[in-house]
Amino acid sequence: MKLAPGRDEIEFRQDIEKVRRNFGGLRQVTVVNPKGGAGKTVAVLLLAMTFGQKRGGYVLAWDNNETQGTLGMRAQQDFHSRTVRDMLRDLSNFQGARGRVGDLSQYVRAQGEGMFDVLASDESATAGEMLTAHAFGEIREVVSRFYKLIVVDTGNNVRAQNWQAAIDATDQLVVTMSARNDSAETAARMLDHLEQSGRTRLVRQAVTVVSMPPRARDIDLPPIQRHFAARTRAVLVAPYDRLIDTGEPLRYGQLSNATLDAWLKVAAAVSEGL
Repeated sequence: MKLAPGRDEIEFRQDIEKVRRNFGGLRQVTVVNPKGGAGKTVAVLLLAMTFGQKRGGYVLAWDNNETQGTLGMRAQQDFHSRTVRDMLRDLSNFQGARGRVGDLSQYVRAQGEGMFDVLASDESATAGEMLTAHAFGEIREVVSRFYKLIVVDTGNNVRAQNWQAAIDATDQLVVTMSARNDSAETAARMLDHLEQSGRTRLVRQAVTVVSMPPRARDIDLPPIQRHFAARTRAVLVAPYDRLIDTGEPLRYGQLSNATLDAWLKVAAAVSEGL
């Protein structure tokens, strides 16, 4: 006798179908919150991993931090340590019909079981000048030849040219925050800025992700959920995961089932906006 699927199994299958649907072309997801420690980098990695594993390849996690970023540090390491600066220096190798997937592998870092690649930002605080909007556009033109989905990590300066350029190229915005008033307040002010600069539709269609601390008894979560539910399309909660909290490179096979399930829900909500 075969039992009918339960509600959880039905929802799981529906989320998988959403993540796997055809987007009809290149799409960019941009993860934002000007406050450090708001969970942007972890969100980028877990979204890229979820899409990579459930859809299969052609997913890039790109650290578009204007200076020193941490995406390359939280990702699994590869045979090289090149960054976006190296790629920008060597863009002539990809001009016109030049450049193949094998050439691109010299600049992106394969994530193995995660089934996606990472394009890291500077890993030196004194690497040089900040990236321009033009530089962002040049790099995006190259990577768009090889990937169907780009998940962009951002820095903390909303006035930076490359931050603004990433927003202009965004198909789906993801707003992250820890379950704290200061993190939520910074995100709310950023949404004000986006609305005032003519990106109201991007804000209304955004997905908000609230990351929980190890102990939730001192967190007043409902007011945060209500505020962002009134301003964005969806609000989801990501549970605490000790592996994420260590700050070490993420080992995807060691993540808890609760974390994997939660980020599948987030990826499904993101997919609905693509």
